[in-house]
Amino acid sequence: MTPDMILAGVAAFACALLVVATLMRKWRSIASWSFAAGMATFAIKTSFAGFALVAVTPAEAIYWQRLVFITASFLPGFWLCFSLTYARGNAREFVAKWKFLLLAFFLVPVGIAFDFQSSLLVLTKSESGEMWIALSDSARFLSALILLATVLILSNLEKTFRAAVGTMRWRIKFLIVGVGVIFGARVYTSSQTLLFSSQSSSLIEIESSALIIGCTLIALGYLRSGFAEIDVYPSQAVLQSSATMLIVGGYLFVVGVLAQIVAAMGGVRHFQAQVFLVLIGLVGLTLLLLSDRVRQRRRQFVSRHFRRPEHDFREVWTLFTERTANQFDESGLCSAVAKLICETFNVLSVTIWLVKEGEGELAIGASTSQTSAKGSEEVAKAHPIELFPLPPHSVPFDLESIAQPWAETLREVNPRQFLHGGGRIAVPLLSGQRWLGLAVVADRVSGLAYTAEEFDLLKCIGDQLGASLLNFRLAEENLRAKELEAFQTLSAFFVHDLKNAASGLNLTLQNLRIHFDDPDFRADALRSIASTVDRINSLISRLGVVRGKFEIRPVELDLNQLVTETIAGFNGALGDKVETKLTPLPRLMGDRDQLQSVIQNLLLNAREAGNGEGRIEIATTRKDDAAILTIADNGCGMSEEFLRHSLFRPFHSTKKKGIGIGMFQARAIVHAHRGSIRVESEPQKGSTFRVLLPITTPSES
Repeated sequence: MTPDMILAGVAAFACALLVVATLMRKWRSIASWSFAAGMATFAIKTSFAGFALVAVTPAEAIYWQRLVFITASFLPGFWLCFSLTYARGNAREFVAKWKFLLLAFFLVPVGIAFDFQSSLLVLTKSESGEMWIALSDSARFLSALILLATVLILSNLEKTFRAAVGTMRWRIKFLIVGVGVIFGARVYTSSQTLLFSSQSSSLIEIESSALIIGCTLIALGYLRSGFAEIDVYPSQAVLQSSATMLIVGGYLFVVGVLAQIVAAMGGVRHFQAQVFLVLIGLVGLTLLLLSDRVRQRRRQFVSRHFRRPEHDFREVWTLFTERTANQFDESGLCSAVAKLICETFNVLSVTIWLVKEGEGELAIGASTSQTSAKGSEEVAKAHPIELFPLPPHSVPFDLESIAQPWAETLREVNPRQFLHGGGRIAVPLLSGQRWLGLAVVADRVSGLAYTAEEFDLLKCIGDQLGASLLNFRLAEENLRAKELEAFQTLSAFFVHDLKNAASGLNLTLQNLRIHFDDPDFRADALRSIASTVDRINSLISRLGVVRGKFEIRPVELDLNQLVTETIAGFNGALGDKVETKLTPLPRLMGDRDQLQSVIQNLLLNAREAGNGEGRIEIATTRKDDAAILTIADNGCGMSEEFLRHSLFRPFHSTKKKGIGIGMFQARAIVHAHRGSIRVESEPQKGSTFRVLLPITTPSES
């Protein structure tokens, strides 16, 4: 067994190990399936190439090389799919956009390989009488397609990496660099194959060596994140600017010229060995340039020896202005600022928490670590962070040094990713005396302590973010005020419709006295009256009188009894899949009619979400000093965008005939009772509404 054969065997074995490691994961996605299929294809292709190296006869060599080309035809489809879906939270958009091209790279190369398999390679005799294996036109076309796919794969991976930041970039760095090494080597080998219309053993050595290097880097990435799915959302600006095309285009031109010169001088094998050494050096240089620790040390060196300020405030504020100027909602603003803090202070984890209006709790606004953000949201739901009693800090403070319960909860929902990443710093987001949120900065590269200058800069960023958030909220309040004004105007038209309906009903009653003895007229009158009554009921139930603040008339009531009476009032119209689980509760103070309208609205919504045939679960529980009414369905559900921006706003509804005031009115009633409504929903899976009402005695109310 030759050294070339051993090298190919080691590369194939490394690929197979990564396939096994990927398939051992409990949860798999399109990206992981594509990765496993792509690495398995590499393992098979490299094995065939190894057998071709030890072939005894030209016929045997052609047989194995043909299998190499057939196997390679599967690579473009698998790896292009991986590059479009790996670590992308909006992968569906890219798959939909690239679906025809993706299908073409699956079918065309495979079709060429199988249709022309017998004529891919030909045995040719040179002028000197030496026999060698040459590529046919179909094989050259197949190689060109693989080269094109390789460039697209590298370009997509570059876009994903450039869009990532902080912990997300740290997690995906080694895997993307490893795949980049593998396909970067293939840019070289494919270009050489096309230039010389043949595939020499030295090219197989380079591909095998690149596979070993790439698999090693991917394994390091696996140890970091376990192939965890990191949701990166590449922006259009990133997508429109890619250096891969320019680099590969320049490379193909230069290497073509050099290859012809070196071939004429008879030093092809020596040239390829030098290229391989350059490949190793480039990999090392790439990892150094991408290392957060190296960048931190470079900054320290410049600061120590050239006595410059740690941060250029003008540059920071220019970046802040540029990145926040085009943000039109709180989520986009928080994401831009979190990324800016991450880059400016060389930290990997930045999480911004925002105050929920009217509920006195913190909800996650943005994070540079998507994986930890998901975990934080789950912990935050189990342990809500009350806005008070947060200390009246107006400057950044060390979260590790505070022993109060609220600080412990903040530390729990903001876990550190690295043991030596330094302490967690909390940056208050204030505007005047109004609390708007809190930014938690953690996992600083090398665990460096923050200087007084950096604390000042963090405070400035926090104050500016707080002012921007307040502007968004004031604009939102102004918009709602205008909507309410429009609603009051619109209600006048509904009153006019009610007046017209009453007038029509009055005319019918007048004529009924005259034509009462006519059976046909009586039948028509009954139908008209029924239709008018239905119309009036519909208008009343949909509109009502909506005010900025509800005046309630609290009485002592039993919430379970109120729920039971409300369900009974539907006379079975909710369907036969209604499940109730009512836990005994103490009596509370509330407006019976107003709370009953809330329950009716939630039950009607649950019924309509399942088209009258879905399952509805109704339950009551107690938590601390609050009674909780839960109404869940398995209906159509709502999107996250609708939940965040439209659910509780008037004139926003998912129903074709809805005017969108039911949930607006329900929340206003619950808030008037000093309670809150929490919603969880997912499209096509259903919704869960939880109404929290304080349990108070008559004297407390």
